[in-house]
Amino acid sequence: MAAKRKRGAQAAGKAKRARSAPSAGEAVPEGGPRASSIPPQEHGIPPQEYSIPPPVSQGKWKNKERVLIFSSRGINFRTRHLMQDLRTLMPHSKADTKMDRKDQLFVINEVCEMKNCNKCIFFEAKKKQDLYMWFSNTPQGPSAKFLVQNVHTLAELKMTGNCLRGSRPLLSFDPMFDREPHYALLKELFIQIFSTPRYHPKSQPFVDHVFTFTITDERIWFRNYQIIEEDASLVEIGPRFVLNLIKIFQGSFGGPTLYENPHYQSPNMHRRLIRLSVAAKFREKQQVKEVQKIKKKGTKVLVEEDPTEVVFETPAEEKPVEIQLVKPESKPIVKDKKKLRKIQRKKQKKLFRTEG
Repeated sequence: MAAKRKRGAQAAGKAKRARSAPSAGEAVPEGGPRASSIPPQEHGIPPQEYSIPPPVSQGKWKNKERVLIFSSRGINFRTRHLMQDLRTLMPHSKADTKMDRKDQLFVINEVCEMKNCNKCIFFEAKKKQDLYMWFSNTPQGPSAKFLVQNVHTLAELKMTGNCLRGSRPLLSFDPMFDREPHYALLKELFIQIFSTPRYHPKSQPFVDHVFTFTITDERIWFRNYQIIEEDASLVEIGPRFVLNLIKIFQGSFGGPTLYENPHYQSPNMHRRLIRLSVAAKFREKQQVKEVQKIKKKGTKVLVEEDPTEVVFETPAEEKPVEIQLVKPESKPIVKDKKKLRKIQRKKQKKLFRTEG
């Protein structure tokens, strides 16, 4: 049997709790009883202790959008960093463990229900080189599947911008999103996923960066820029990636196909075309070499003489023949130049002696 508490100890505990709470006549601010403006000495608290300041978001959190961001097994380091960057930029996101490859995609709806999330960003890796990204509104739908290309993360040195953690972003969309119906659907999906709900507990009521969605070359280009207060210029923060739309489904991770991109080319087909072009160049080189060998081995064709070649030839003048009757003097063949000089000097001395 546990020992009974004394009446005095119970009353003392109640007195301690009542000391920190304000009385009924005192006004309670919007931030709650912790944000009391009364000095700590009047509450009976020692002067060393201070009250906790109120939270930044003082309003009521009504739009309770929660986004589940996770991936399948087999992703590389770049995809992992991209996923972590999106979780950092979106304070209303949640994380989960990696999903097994054998599991079907509709299992994600149950995972979102367990995590109390109504939106999902799922990274699906295939062949350890292709990355697909799913945006879904769970569990009713719709959902869209994209091929992710040209991924750059926050950690790269080129991204020199910076923003407050948990701040709310501006969403900037290309005018093309309002012209096509499938782009209008994607715009609404992006707005619900990437916009931070107002008065979210983890968010800050500041707007200091922009998410831009631009359509170029039948692809959606995502960029994140910092807004500089002095001159309202933009500096890129990151991450950046390109989304190539594949299909839009009516349900969440499946169902009837609402739209299929006719300009989409799968990575397997792209790699196959590259291999075929390289093979065609190699075959062409081999054929050129074979033709050159055949030309070398072939017999030379004798060309008949052209009778008109001699028309412009003029005969040279005949020179008289001179017959030399005296035998020319033989010159001494001396290979060494020093010996030749000695011989010349001896001849000169003989000449001087005969003249003297």
